[in-house]
Amino acid sequence: MMVSRRNSLGLIAGGLTALAARPALADVEPFYKGRNIDLIVGYPPGGSNNLYARVLANHLGKYIPGHPGIVVRNMPGAGSVTAAAFVFNSAPRDGTVLAIASPTLPLEERLSTGGQRFKSSEFSWIGRVNTLVNVIFVRGESLKTLEEAFKTPVRLSATGAGSAITVYPNTTNYVLGTRFDIVRGYNGSMEGMLAVERSEVDGHCTGWDTLKTSHPGWIENKSINILVQFAAKRHAELKDVPTVVEFAKTQRQSDLLKAMVNAAEIGTSFFSTPGVPADRLAALRNGFMRCMEDRDFLAEIATLRIGLDPQPGERVAETVAEISKIPDELVPDLQQASLMVTAK
Repeated sequence: MMVSRRNSLGLIAGGLTALAARPALADVEPFYKGRNIDLIVGYPPGGSNNLYARVLANHLGKYIPGHPGIVVRNMPGAGSVTAAAFVFNSAPRDGTVLAIASPTLPLEERLSTGGQRFKSSEFSWIGRVNTLVNVIFVRGESLKTLEEAFKTPVRLSATGAGSAITVYPNTTNYVLGTRFDIVRGYNGSMEGMLAVERSEVDGHCTGWDTLKTSHPGWIENKSINILVQFAAKRHAELKDVPTVVEFAKTQRQSDLLKAMVNAAEIGTSFFSTPGVPADRLAALRNGFMRCMEDRDFLAEIATLRIGLDPQPGERVAETVAEISKIPDELVPDLQQASLMVTAK
């Protein structure tokens, strides 16, 4: 087969790059050998984020030079802000800490009026396991469609102001005019869904993966109705459920809702501290993507019936950067929609 001179030079350059990368990754092995990596989960036990973290911890170590152990540590608080702030400000910046937090944190940072405890763009983004589509569901006897929520008050269990569980329903209220009564104070989705089961509230907003793994019976026996999903396009498993963007009646409503649901693209993403040495960051990112193809990892994902839509850390970092460029003219409305300021 004939190869052009340009292609030949490209192949040579690629080969030299690969050769240069091997010693760099080999230098990482002595550092990680015999060590543990802490994987901080910004939520209480239970829920899809916790589940993904523990599945990843079972398999990631074999793809990192030195084969470190991965130890999952739950650090709930303030809609995962506590964990993100710890990783940014207090955790060692040597590649021995990974974390998962709310995908809405970069948006909240863009909308913040000051006092940020971290900068999302400075985290070392490792990779995404899956998109994170949130849904609002209610008990079957409550409502059938989202349109009814424009006229009928509906009580939804929620957590803190910074959590997607709270932000998304409030956004539909503020931008579209629904009448969700958001009852805060529950400690995560597990408690929030227990409140639905006890009839303390009518429904809840949570991740689709969380709902289908924790209460598959609700879906199978149709005892709940899923009113809306928060994503730019309909999830493959939710083709009959409209996205919140589909309810926009004006261009501004559409722009506001699209800005809010961009967090779905960040999804279930893992990150490390700022300032991780370049060779260790490369090893973590490379190991992460290799783990996404591991046969045992895929089998466990399938057994747990959770989704998989991997993306490399470099692309996640680009999405975070895009969110930071949301036009200034949208910020005031997004601040009120996301509960970052109080409507006057």
